[in-house]
Amino acid sequence: MFTALFGAFESGIIYAIMAIGVYLSFRILDFPDLTVDGSFVTGAAVSAILITNGVNPFIATLLALVAGFIAGSITGLLHTVGKINALLAGILMMIALYSINLRIMGKSNVSLLNIDTTFTNVSDISASLGIDSLFNSILTTIGLGDSLPKTWGILLFMIVVTFLIKFLIDLFLRTEIGLAVRATGDNKKMISSFSANTNLMTILGLGLSNALVAFSGSLIAQQGGFADVGMGIGMIVIGLASVIIGEALFGAKTIARATLAVIGGAIIYRIVVSLALRVEFLQPGDMKLITAIIVIIALVLPKILEGTKEKSRRAKRQQLVRKKNVPSESEGEASATLKSNS
Repeated sequence: MFTALFGAFESGIIYAIMAIGVYLSFRILDFPDLTVDGSFVTGAAVSAILITNGVNPFIATLLALVAGFIAGSITGLLHTVGKINALLAGILMMIALYSINLRIMGKSNVSLLNIDTTFTNVSDISASLGIDSLFNSILTTIGLGDSLPKTWGILLFMIVVTFLIKFLIDLFLRTEIGLAVRATGDNKKMISSFSANTNLMTILGLGLSNALVAFSGSLIAQQGGFADVGMGIGMIVIGLASVIIGEALFGAKTIARATLAVIGGAIIYRIVVSLALRVEFLQPGDMKLITAIIVIIALVLPKILEGTKEKSRRAKRQQLVRKKNVPSESEGEASATLKSNS
């Protein structure tokens, strides 16, 4: 059980980077970008093919980020310069990336097993520093020695990387350019009246969004040991589920709180899926169904709760109005006395 939750938490912190990218496009830019399903694979494909050809894994991962930025920028160009509908521009780019990803990999699947990746290097460093033995000894002491993770290095490394990205995005969205990107999503006509280039802001925002998505795809490929042309199917739903769950549970009053909520939502989503798959009548092939159900619940439940709260508020207001309109006993007696005297 502990191993399953540990693996879910580890995957969730990696997927959180992708979820932050989805947050940028859907919440900040208000752009329904379906490029995500393609750019996720692009990141995995670029890093996988570079690593298998002897490129340093860290450099390959950064180049995957660049590839995602290019893909997102092209979607932005299709929408802004080509005047193509936002949804259609994302779909077109997603379809195009399927063939591009096949071209990059040369086949539908590239294995990364028995090859040095970012995570194998991190695991070796973690073992050499004694981090794994330290945490495993603590688990053994508290009675969890039967289910020890292979390495703690990946989890600790990804926590640092994910939160570093979170803080950088928070800082960027507070800069002049970041505020312009946010304003473009809120009210494009208003920001354009201040001579801001909304087309450039849209392209930049989509580029950053898909750069994070591709970066996450690269890391997931290295964690799983393969890059597959179909591994991006449903990524946009997973990203949206993370955003919606995070906002519903933790709120999104500020940018810093919203990005933190997205990270929490991604982790909770992976844990829920992991626990759901442990149910006997569910199979690994049911993961997409589980995802859809989680998203539906995350969308419907807040509205139901808000409706319930609104009903209770209305009932309280009606009670207050009734109390004000109904005279008290002393007021009734006084009015009766006045009538009798008259």
